[in-house]
Amino acid sequence: MSRALNWEREGSIWPHRASSRFVDCGTVRWHVQTMGEGPPLLLLHGTGASCHSWRDVMPALAEHYTCIAPDLPGHAFSRASGGAMTLPRMARELRALLDRLELSPAAIVGHSAGAAIALQMIRDRGANFPVIGFNPALAPFPGLGSQLLPLMAKLLFVNPLVPRVFAGIASLSGETARFLRRSTNSRIDAAGLHCYEVLLGNAGHCRAALAMMANWDLEPLQRYLVDLQGPVLLVHSERDEAIPLASVRKAAERLPDAQLEVLPGLGHLAHEERPAEAAEHIRRFLDARAKVA
Repeated sequence: MSRALNWEREGSIWPHRASSRFVDCGTVRWHVQTMGEGPPLLLLHGTGASCHSWRDVMPALAEHYTCIAPDLPGHAFSRASGGAMTLPRMARELRALLDRLELSPAAIVGHSAGAAIALQMIRDRGANFPVIGFNPALAPFPGLGSQLLPLMAKLLFVNPLVPRVFAGIASLSGETARFLRRSTNSRIDAAGLHCYEVLLGNAGHCRAALAMMANWDLEPLQRYLVDLQGPVLLVHSERDEAIPLASVRKAAERLPDAQLEVLPGLGHLAHEERPAEAAEHIRRFLDARAKVA
């Protein structure tokens, strides 16, 4: 499908649809879901996903927190313009969104690339509120991969046929489920799988994911990890082959105030496989920090 995702059409099956709203801010028209009462938690999904990634985590947190889960710019139902969506720009756009909503997060929870955005945000703002990163993508690919993979993404991004071809393949019966199992080592529920089928079957969404990969540079983030003073919890999965555990261990060692927890038997989408367990990790970490404070 080459046309943009439509909220009234594809969005009709979206989890927690009643919690959604659209916010125009700068160069982005954001799709944001908000749920619960209490201190604000910003939930950031990873590349190629959407706020649906938190569909079962949000209700588990909503009793004690106000959960704010946007679709990243260009992803799913958020529209973006104005050029390359680099890591610093993504962080700036999210800060502008929070300012528009008049919210200051008590903590940021990010999955994969969302964890990198969270750390970029606290670095830029000089803040020290907690960050929780699930299966965090914080390091460049090793060796030549650090140059070749972004270059490949750029080459694919500039070819207008590639997102359409990818979306066409993903839309074939059963292909999305096989792709997710191969790429994430995770098995998720039917509701989540249906959302990924919609996303990966849409050329515009695929183009945004490729553009994000093409413009992603994690080397500066690696350099200033040692300067980030806020408490950080990194939660990684034993069966996540997309992000090496060794790279997450190194990040935890460089961060001044970090904990690392490893989940046995789960893949890259651990928070979707066991959302109650993911929510418990978040609550326990934030409760412990609140007692220290």
